[in-house]
Amino acid sequence: MDSDSDPDLASLVGLRTVKAGHYAQFRGFQARLSRVMLALEGISKALVRTTDGPEALVVEVVKTVRDHLGADWVVFALADGRLVGTGPRHLIIDSDGALLAFEGASVAQPPGALPDVVLNRLNDVLRGEVTVLHAPIADENHVHVPVELDGDVVGGLSAWTRQDRRIDPSDLTVLRILAGQATVALVNSSLFLQIRRRAEELADRNDELVRTQRELWAARRTALLGAERQRIARELHDSVGQSVLSAGLQMELCRGDVGGEGAQRLDKAVALTRDAMEQLRGAIYALAQSGGTSADVVDTLRELCSLHMPPDVDATVSVRGRTRELSGDVQHAVLRIAGEALFNAALHARATRVAVTLNYDDAGVRLLVDDDGIGDPVALRTVMRAAERGDVTSGRHRGLANMASRATEQGGEFAIRRSRLGGVRIVAHVPTPAEEDA
Repeated sequence: MDSDSDPDLASLVGLRTVKAGHYAQFRGFQARLSRVMLALEGISKALVRTTDGPEALVVEVVKTVRDHLGADWVVFALADGRLVGTGPRHLIIDSDGALLAFEGASVAQPPGALPDVVLNRLNDVLRGEVTVLHAPIADENHVHVPVELDGDVVGGLSAWTRQDRRIDPSDLTVLRILAGQATVALVNSSLFLQIRRRAEELADRNDELVRTQRELWAARRTALLGAERQRIARELHDSVGQSVLSAGLQMELCRGDVGGEGAQRLDKAVALTRDAMEQLRGAIYALAQSGGTSADVVDTLRELCSLHMPPDVDATVSVRGRTRELSGDVQHAVLRIAGEALFNAALHARATRVAVTLNYDDAGVRLLVDDDGIGDPVALRTVMRAAERGDVTSGRHRGLANMASRATEQGGEFAIRRSRLGGVRIVAHVPTPAEEDA
C-alpha cells in the first residue's frame, strides 16, 4: 500500500510509504513531533509570562527558540518607531544561554564580539529593512520570520543553528507561531503595565484626595466647634455671668441688714458666688480658645494658673517631649481638666506650690497637675467613684468625675495619685489622632 491509495495517512504521520524503510521515516517524524511538542510547551510558557512584563516575555521567547533548534544564536528585535513604549527593543541569546543586549534589558549583558551575520541582522531589523525581511527565510542552518502586527512588519525573529542541525518546514512553522503569539502578548503586556501604572497613579491620587478630604473635614469641624464655643462663652458671660455677679452684689448690699447666724450664712453665700464666678470665668476663657499650637496651649495654662491660683501660690508650667499642634477637641479637654485641677488645688488643698506639666509622647499628650497641699488621693478616688455612681452626697465633688469623663470621652485615661510634692497628682492622658501627629 502506498500514499496514493491513502493520502490522509501520509498527511497524519508524514510517511510517503509504509513499505521498506518506513521505520526510519517514522523515527524521523517522531523526533520532529517531539521537538514541535516541546516548542509548543515553550510557547505556552512564554505566553503565561505576559503579566510579568515584556522583558520576561521576550526572554522566554528567545530561550524557547534556542531550546527548540539547539541554536548557536537567536535574535529578537523590534524596528525603530514600532510598538513604542514596549521594551526591551532587542535581545540576543547564544549557545550557552547568555542573554545579550546593547541597551534596554536589565537581565542582559552588553555583547562583546558578535558574528557578522548576527550583527547585520540586528541592524537590518532595527532599521526596518522590510524589503529584505518581510518574508520568512529558511536555509539549511538559518531561519527568520517577520514579527507582524495587524499586517505590518514591526520586527523580526532570527536563529542560526549548528551545521549538523538542519532547518525543516516544521521549524519555520513553530517560529511563525511563536513570533505571532509573542507580538500579541507583547502588546498585551505593555497594555497591562500601562494599566497597572495608571492604577497606581489613581491609587496615589485617591490617597491624596482622602487626606485632603480629612484635612477639610478637620478644618470644618474645628471651625464649627470654635464658633459654638464662642457662642456658648458669650452666652455664659452675658447671661449666667451677669446673673451670678448681680446675685453676689445683692447679697453684699443686704449684709448690713442681717446679723447673727444669718450674717454668717450670707457671708458664705457671697463666698460661694465669688467661687462660682471664678469657675465661670475659667470656663468662659477655656471655651473661647480654639485648637492651636503648643505655645497657645502653654500660654492658656499660664493664664489659668494666674486666674485660679492666689498670688501667694507658686505655680509653674513646663513642657516635655516633641510639641505639636492639637485639635480643638483635645485642647479643650486638656484645658478644662487643668482648670478644674487648679481650682481644686486652690480651693480645697490649701497648696502653696503647684506644678503643671504638659508631656507630649507618641500616643498623645499627658497632663500632670501636682500640688503640695493636704489632699488625700485615696479619699479623692473614693469621692470620684461615688460621684460617678450618682451619689447625691458627693455633688460638691462632681469636678473630679467631670475631669475623668473629659479624658475618657477623648479615648484617654484619668488617674489621681500621690504627688512627689507631697499632695495630689492629677494625671490625664489624651490620645491624638494619627493625621494630627503627622
